[in-house]
Amino acid sequence: MIKLLIADPHPIIRKGLEHLFSASSDIKIVGSVDNGEAVLEFLKKEPVDVLLSEIDLPKLNGLTVLRHLKADFPDVKALMFSAQPENVYGFNSIKAGAAGYISKNENVITVNEAVTKVHNGGIHLSNELTQELAFGTRNNKQGRFFKKLSTRETEVLKLLAIGKKNKEVSKELNINEKTVSTYKARLMKKLKVDNLVDLVNQAKFLDL
Repeated sequence: MIKLLIADPHPIIRKGLEHLFSASSDIKIVGSVDNGEAVLEFLKKEPVDVLLSEIDLPKLNGLTVLRHLKADFPDVKALMFSAQPENVYGFNSIKAGAAGYISKNENVITVNEAVTKVHNGGIHLSNELTQELAFGTRNNKQGRFFKKLSTRETEVLKLLAIGKKNKEVSKELNINEKTVSTYKARLMKKLKVDNLVDLVNQAKFLDL
């Protein structure tokens, strides 16, 4: 029986997933949480095989959670489950250590199969993203820009785009403010802007 932890800020999504997996003979939901910090607290107390997580989590976002998993809970497989654009976040999720990325637009059978696949050591991605990772093909502006960004840069950009100040970013990512400023300067250079307003606008343009 696969022990599954669900992390999503929306109660209706969590309830829907609980209903979906209640009929499964192979997957058992052992917990359901609504923020990134709660994921880590749960993992300290209970055994989990697979984490099915939204990227946009309060307190600690999904990419930051992946960083903690890699360091502190390496046996837990993470499957990111999000409405965010796959060509942006699927790529960076895999770089951050996720075993897969699945869109919230997928059907219930695919979600079930994806959980089983990552538990068995596989990687679940759409055919399109698999080809992009295999052959380096990027056919749109979003992909071209975000391929230039490291996972940490994407985390910083995401937080800046929702209005977080340097101090708040440093606290959430557990880095000092000077490092945040360094990342901000790198982001401006890579995204070809020269001020914070344009940087945030670029993030929104890229559907961050």
